[in-house]
Amino acid sequence: MAPRLNIEGITTNTPDWTCKVQIVDMSQDGLSLERKIRFQNLILEDEEFSNFKQQIREVVYGDDIDYYAEKLMLLDIYLIITVRVKVSLPSYEKIKHKFYWVLDKESLIEHIKPNNEPKKPLLPPTKLHTTTFVSIAQMTPGPNAEISISFIPTIG
Repeated sequence: MAPRLNIEGITTNTPDWTCKVQIVDMSQDGLSLERKIRFQNLILEDEEFSNFKQQIREVVYGDDIDYYAEKLMLLDIYLIITVRVKVSLPSYEKIKHKFYWVLDKESLIEHIKPNNEPKKPLLPPTKLHTTTFVSIAQMTPGPNAEISISFIPTIG
């Protein structure tokens, strides 16, 4: 597996990498002004979620927007493995980072399921049936029957 890096450690020259990110913002898809290309911007934060410098813009283009519509959810966490990295142009909005990532159908993304899901409750305790040693002989269905006896000490 590629080494795990934070957003700051990933550049256009980083060959293989993995980054654990959370989607913190998703724009509606829109059209670029010059070439009328459909795009959608996502803002990602890495594991250093509290540091503003650890945010990056990820762009999805064209049909890939529909491909990822049901796969990428706001505030979910993903492992992203080596997507295309490009240099951000200063002419576009406020730049979050000097690079941005391009997500397409060839990108490797793994959804990380949260660990804080409620655990299945334990089964309710079963009622213990107690009997005296004298009545055990009367409870056996036949002379070859096996009986398990549990001893529960009582205090008091």
